[in-house]
Order: sequence, then C-alpha cells, then structure tokens
Amino acid sequence: MAELQETEGRVRKSITSLLKGTGGIVSGAADVARDATVTTLQDAGDVAGSVTGTASKVVTGALSAVDDVGTGLVRTVKGVVVGVLQGVGEIATVTAGVLSDTVRAAMKGTGAIGADVTKTAQGIAEGLIRATKDTGVGLAEGAFELGRSAVAGVKDLGGDIVGTASSTVSGAVAGAGEIGADVLTTVKNTARGLVKGAGEVGVDVVDVTKGAISGAVASAKEIGISVEDAASAAATGAFEAAEEIGESAVHAVRDIAASGVSGVKAVIQGKQDTPEA
Repeated sequence: MAELQETEGRVRKSITSLLKGTGGIVSGAADVARDATVTTLQDAGDVAGSVTGTASKVVTGALSAVDDVGTGLVRTVKGVVVGVLQGVGEIATVTAGVLSDTVRAAMKGTGAIGADVTKTAQGIAEGLIRATKDTGVGLAEGAFELGRSAVAGVKDLGGDIVGTASSTVSGAVAGAGEIGADVLTTVKNTARGLVKGAGEVGVDVVDVTKGAISGAVASAKEIGISVEDAASAAATGAFEAAEEIGESAVHAVRDIAASGVSGVKAVIQGKQDTPEA
C-alpha cells in the first residue's frame, strides 16, 4: 500500500512539471507512466495481483496533476494509458484483464478529480488502441475490451452513456489512424464491446448503440472516409453483441440502425436472424 501511495505521489509530481513545461504532453506522460509502472511492478512480489492497483495509482496521480494545473486532460490520460500498458508489457503479459483494469482505472481517476468522462473517454480509447501496437495485443481484442470496459466504467461514475460511447469510438478511430490499423474493423469491434458491456452491466443498449454510431459518423467525417461505411461497421458490431444478449437487444439495435443516427442510416452486414426466445 505504501509503495502504491508513493507511486501516485511520484507520478503527480512528474506530470505537474510536465504540464507546466513546454514538452510533448502525450509522449511525456507515457514515459512517466511507463517508468512508474515498471518500477512498481518490479518491486511487487505478486505482479499479477499488483497490476490493477498500480494502474489505478498511476492514473490517479496523473489526473491529480491535471486537476492542480488545470490543463491537458485528454492528452495526459491518453499518454498515461499508453505508458501503463507499455510498462505492464515489459514485466508481464498484457491480457484482456489488464486492458479492462487500465480503462476502468482511468475512468475512476476521472471521477476522482470531478472531470467529464465524455472527454477523458476519447483519450483513454486513443491511448489503448495505440498501445496495442507495442504490447502485442490483437487490435480486435483491444477494441472489444475497450468498449466493454468503457461501459462498465461510465456506469460506475453515473456519467453520460451516449456521449461516452460516442467519444470511445472516436478515440478508437484516432488511435487506429496513428498505428495504421484498419479503421472500420476498429469501429466494429469497439461497438461490439460497448454493447456487450451494456448487456453485462444493465446499461440501455439503445443509448450505447446510438452513441457508437454517432461517434463512428463523426470520426468518418474528420478523416474523410464513408460515413455510411463507418455507421454500418458500428451497427454491425453492435448487432453481433446484441445477438449474444437476446431478442429484445437485437430488435433495439436494428431499430436504432434504421432510424438514421446523425442523419445516416446504417446497414447491418451479415446474418440477421432474430434468435429464438
């Protein structure tokens, strides 16, 4: 416990200096978070059992610094997520559980400083997708766990579900662009994770699907790809997750896709048989 408190304080001090300086916030925050994560885990007797607490303290320390300085929230959280996952990867295997813990730790840190989770969700998503390139995590797995954990995290905070789902998809697209990954695959798997997470924690599938499609459309406009393709990728991912949840979820996703979220009617690709009750 004392070691983790020391980690939080060390990260807070380093990030405060970074934010007051003129250097690159994202790369600087990633370096601080990676070094703090590696140092803490190297000293831990039980690495696997220490990952969650370490991620939480690193994120909390970084976001406390943002709260002190009053700037750099999204860029800092992006860098910290990258750094934590790189740090874990140097000591142990980055698993789906590590991805989930890091996302939820980042969202918990957001709540600790009273920040808007819809803003930090974009940085969290961008950082996680970017980190998949360095940690050997598959893009599909990373995007899915990102969406699934983001829903659980925003429910914990009582935040805006639609806005967070939208920001998560937007951030995932930005992260995919940074590492040269396929954007539509990223959208599909992030949306699949979002809806799967909604089913697991009892969040409205309609809200999550609406947010996922709106985020996909907004991102498509920014990077110059087909908004119809992006919306359809999000709707298809949402539908695949809905099939695992049940008939009511399937109908809900179909209706939202056809309603024209953000002015775009999404076409669900592939098999669309309604599951038996």
